[in-house]
Amino acid sequence: MKIRLAVMNEKTSRIPRFYEKTLQQRLGLLEKGGFISAEEHKFLLARQGGLPFNVANEMVENAIGVLELPLGTALNFLINEKEYVIPMAIEEPSVIAAVSHIAKIVRQYDGFKAQSSDPIMIGQIQVVGVPNSSQAIQNIENAKEELLTMANACDPKLISLGGGARAIETRWLEGDDHRPMLILHLLVDCRDAMGANLINTMTEKLAQRVEDLTGGSVYLRILSNLADRRLAKATCRIPFEGLGWRSFSGKEVAEGVQIASEFATADPYRAATHNKGIMNGISAVCIAVGNDWRAIEAGAHSYAARSGKYGPLATWHVEGDYLIGEIELPMAVGIVGGTLRVHPTVQTNINILNISSADELGEVMATVGLAQNLAALKALSTEGIQRGHMSLHARSVALSAGASEVEIDEVVDAMIDCGEVRADRAETILLSLRSDKNEK
Repeated sequence: MKIRLAVMNEKTSRIPRFYEKTLQQRLGLLEKGGFISAEEHKFLLARQGGLPFNVANEMVENAIGVLELPLGTALNFLINEKEYVIPMAIEEPSVIAAVSHIAKIVRQYDGFKAQSSDPIMIGQIQVVGVPNSSQAIQNIENAKEELLTMANACDPKLISLGGGARAIETRWLEGDDHRPMLILHLLVDCRDAMGANLINTMTEKLAQRVEDLTGGSVYLRILSNLADRRLAKATCRIPFEGLGWRSFSGKEVAEGVQIASEFATADPYRAATHNKGIMNGISAVCIAVGNDWRAIEAGAHSYAARSGKYGPLATWHVEGDYLIGEIELPMAVGIVGGTLRVHPTVQTNINILNISSADELGEVMATVGLAQNLAALKALSTEGIQRGHMSLHARSVALSAGASEVEIDEVVDAMIDCGEVRADRAETILLSLRSDKNEK
């Protein structure tokens, strides 16, 4: 895996009290910090309506409108010595605040380090009814260069950019619960593309020749979302002194996080929730930059089960006086093609990230997943997840109960004081507030 290091510059993603500012003030700070241009400032300020319907109508069938998600920015991220403001599209409260909080801690101790493998995707060709498996496999082996040449003829531009079909592998699947089948894997360097359309085109192109070589019948020709040759990894190292929280010492927090991590390693029931939290962060970035979050989720969870037992994507352990975290998962993302070209807000979000490759995007997303995981485990292993989550969740509850902008804070404070963050409680509090004001 390769590591990219960037030279430190004057940019900083550390913007104190950003959450207290108005929309115009926030955008002004991002422009002043060099994360958005003056044009992007105007675009975001005026574009609270999001995707125009005429564009949406060209993107999907039977369009009837658009569904908006809140778009926020995670701050404080220092990854490979480079500052990042990270767009995140998500409806769940506390996720953006949580990752920004962890990034603020980690940046004091050299920040996150991230790396990635080459952007290799896998295309699968399924062959059934093969009369002689060993001969078929040998024929494929002998014809590898021919097949790679055929695949690469599908996209000369990719070859000019340094990508293209790299190798062919075969697998023979014999089992009691399915018919025998030969699976051909086409390994393709997709460079900065997600790769789905490219892979599918290449496998379709090879199908007839594979039938000739194997004597069998080709059925499925499609990419695999278990992109285990296209991995992103992120790590961080935090001394105990940076982890103290309320009445808990840094050592207590670190040991609590390690114990929580061990739980996820030992138990798939816990690992599923452990990984769901990780994907809260990763998918929010994925959506903001117009990538296929379903593919990323599928690849991540498949990778978590690669040993035959479902386990955690991120792990934490104590080493000396440090807490060390690590995450690794498939990251089939792109910065060219598809939605990225037609969705104006997606284009702006990619500009805010200031990334130069799909590999870099994958590294940023893996880092956000690691930060989100630590935020969750830190809360769970100390005072529980609800306390930190409650105030942000309460705002959504207050809004759903009909609270106006000037009433929200009072309704939220009253719900938290009584420990009941529920819609019926919000409605009762709201009625009482309005009644008191009418009497006055």
